[in-house]
Amino acid sequence: MTGQNADLGSGSVGKWLAKLAIPSIIAQLINALYNIVDRMYLGHMGDGGGLALTGVGLCFPIVMVISAFSAFVGMGGGPRASIALGRGDREGAERILGNCFSLLLGISVTLMAVLLPLAGPLLRCFGASDATLPYAQDYLTFYLCGTLFVQMSLGMNSFITMQGRATISMMTVVIGAVLNISLDPLFIYGINMGVRGAALATVLSQAVSCLWVLWFLFGKKTALRIRRGCLRPRWNILAPVMALGLSPFVMQATESAINIVFNTQLQTYGGDVAVGAMTICGSVLQMMFLPMQGLTQGAQPIISFNYGARKPDRVRRAFFLLLGFEVFFYMLLFLSCQLFPQVLVSVFNDDPTLTEYTVWALRIYMAGCFMMAVQGSCQQTFLALGQSKISLFFALLRKVILLIPLAYILPCFFPQNPVFGVFLAEPVADIACASVVGITFLFRFPKLMRQIENLPEEFARAIEEDSIDSPPRCGN
Repeated sequence: MTGQNADLGSGSVGKWLAKLAIPSIIAQLINALYNIVDRMYLGHMGDGGGLALTGVGLCFPIVMVISAFSAFVGMGGGPRASIALGRGDREGAERILGNCFSLLLGISVTLMAVLLPLAGPLLRCFGASDATLPYAQDYLTFYLCGTLFVQMSLGMNSFITMQGRATISMMTVVIGAVLNISLDPLFIYGINMGVRGAALATVLSQAVSCLWVLWFLFGKKTALRIRRGCLRPRWNILAPVMALGLSPFVMQATESAINIVFNTQLQTYGGDVAVGAMTICGSVLQMMFLPMQGLTQGAQPIISFNYGARKPDRVRRAFFLLLGFEVFFYMLLFLSCQLFPQVLVSVFNDDPTLTEYTVWALRIYMAGCFMMAVQGSCQQTFLALGQSKISLFFALLRKVILLIPLAYILPCFFPQNPVFGVFLAEPVADIACASVVGITFLFRFPKLMRQIENLPEEFARAIEEDSIDSPPRCGN
């Protein structure tokens, strides 16, 4: 078997983590700019900038659903392909890759056809007012036209990362981000397109990123190639992929539901300024969360490959390194939000009223972020180990079981300031969920490691049964 991924079972785990995680972290830092640069430009447009920023924030639920479907396929297929490679089954890994490509094509066309005619009514449901609806609808209409590019660039990039080709994966994001940052001021200010220009810049940037990903995966430099014979969808291949992909899908899709709940609650209790503050709080969290997502993307191929290769010591080492880095980072984030919130808020907005309101809200909203280290490292390790059911439960626990109900319940305990109760739902859910995840991991993870230590043959059969059958070879 060729490609860098062949060496993930040997050599220093720390060096491999650095080699894979550093490009992924850089890519996600750039991706943070990619995702927030529209808001930065729009928030500083002058008259109407605050309304434009709020309008774009109202589009987040739909944007997150589109991203969730790419995670559903890419993050469901990536670990499965890594485990297959760890077992030495390159043919099986390519079958997974080809089927995921076909699935993303079908999802992209369906999403665009369904969401375009529903854009206006959906935005009203999400809390759009007469003042913010025109901005939100202009942005979303342009963005939806690029659904295929978003799906392919995000979903297929996972199959580059899982090969150990972190630098190539990083360039997918860098190319799109640099182009987006360059086009935004031209379209927003130069051509005077406003929010439509921001959306158009994003779509064009994603299109170029998509071409880069497909050029690599159809080319000769990749260890796994998209082959025509592997494109016909097969249920016995896609079922395990979708089962594992449900967890990241729920994590991102429920982010959409949370945005709807928060925006409607805040619109009711605090009006447009509260919704605008939520947009900035969410942007700060995203800006800080994405580098940690890059770290987990770097650790995932190492954990998955060595789990498939039955090397528990290397799996343990990768997890503890991941946990240590996440603890350091999230403690730094917690202190920054509590001590210097005005610095973070000023990146997105220069309106004095909105800035003052958001500084107060950010301290509350991020009060439990230090616990995200436990949740992130444990939950992503379960995902890398192919533990689809437990990963799905934890994805549902934080957002569906805890956060959404809390956003409705807690304001009732603060009748004098119900907005405080809405923002407080986030840290309460973070602390409660991370505690449950951490305790469960303490019991479940050692058991999984003992299985591959003491029962290698039974483990191999279990992995085989939980993965895919063996349909005919792909062909060339």
